[in-house]
Amino acid sequence: MTTPLAFPPTLREVLFRGKWIRMLFLCLVVAGVFAWLGQWQLGQAIDTDPPPAGVTETQRPLDEVVQPGEYLPEPYVGHKVETRGSWVPGDFVIIASRFNDGVEGYWVSGQLRLADAAEPTSLAVAAGWAADRAAAEAAVEELERSADGSVIEVAGRIISDEGPVVPPRAEPFLLTRMSPAALLSLWSDTDGLSMYRPYLASTTAMGGLDDIASPAPAEGSPINWLNVFYAAEWVIFAGFAFYLWYRLARDEWEREVEEFEEQRSS
Repeated sequence: MTTPLAFPPTLREVLFRGKWIRMLFLCLVVAGVFAWLGQWQLGQAIDTDPPPAGVTETQRPLDEVVQPGEYLPEPYVGHKVETRGSWVPGDFVIIASRFNDGVEGYWVSGQLRLADAAEPTSLAVAAGWAADRAAAEAAVEELERSADGSVIEVAGRIISDEGPVVPPRAEPFLLTRMSPAALLSLWSDTDGLSMYRPYLASTTAMGGLDDIASPAPAEGSPINWLNVFYAAEWVIFAGFAFYLWYRLARDEWEREVEEFEEQRSS
């Protein structure tokens, strides 16, 4: 009686085993979840309702753009706003390393106590630019003389807090960032005070200063490319789930073929 010839399993036979069919269904579920996450991420990447072009150039009341204590929404950074209030005496601070059309100089900032707020509320205002420290100090003196409690109208661009930084060792009290959070520690009469997180760069200079160069902000893209990258990553992960299934099954097939060859040769 002739012994039937023995052959090693084929890759197709291994792939169609119950174990690997169940593993394939599991990979389908995992890939489906990854595909859904990719679709969700892609939906987040595209702003379907972007603000209209030039929206920042329409001057609006400050409280229509941002509220005290709130972060400034990205589409409204640099928006033209208007408000009214009075300067708080003694709270004018010089900010160094401020560039106007590429020329380094100084800003003079002040605490503007808003006139129409239901509770004490302040806004940090950059009143203007000076080319040298002496001119900035002279502007502080002039602004102090005008801080008599009279209400003034202020208009300009509302800009996010730049964040405080460690001052240079040579001048430990020198500020180089326009940061309302840092200015709050230098202001007076702040008990129970509400304040705006962003600051206002005045369109018209005060105190004998020069106007701050403040061009319209660049129009942002409605596509968030970082989210697009994340969506592509989820697609890659979904593909990797199938590759992993195939690779593990192929490893088993190669191992069985190797064992078969060893048994036949022994």
